[in-house]
Amino acid sequence: QVQLVESGGGSVQAGGSLRLSCAASGYTYRPYCLGWFRQAPGKEREGVAVIVGRGTPQYVDYVDSVKGRFTIPHDAARNTLYLEMNTLDTEDTAIFYCATTDSFTCALVIANFDYWGQGTQVTVSS
Repeated sequence: QVQLVESGGGSVQAGGSLRLSCAASGYTYRPYCLGWFRQAPGKEREGVAVIVGRGTPQYVDYVDSVKGRFTIPHDAARNTLYLEMNTLDTEDTAIFYCATTDSFTCALVIANFDYWGQGTQVTVSS
């Protein structure tokens, strides 16, 4: 079965950087769209970044609050998705989840995604 395992979370001071990884396994074919989502304490889960996992050039999209600070590299050969986070702010504190979908609509829409990881905690302190 499909499994997504996130890693790389932790605690960092504001202004710092972290790189999250999501190792995917169990696929019979490469998922069309991969993404990162997050849920901050007391808030709803929101989309952070998505990338189309097939073909080139690769379509990517980011929520406005992370544009210019986060990137979403995808190593298809290693079945690993990353989230590189720079200039972190206390507002970025959340549990971060990776997710995939075979839907041909690659967007920051939670309902579109079929498979989810368990999440990894990111805590940014001032």
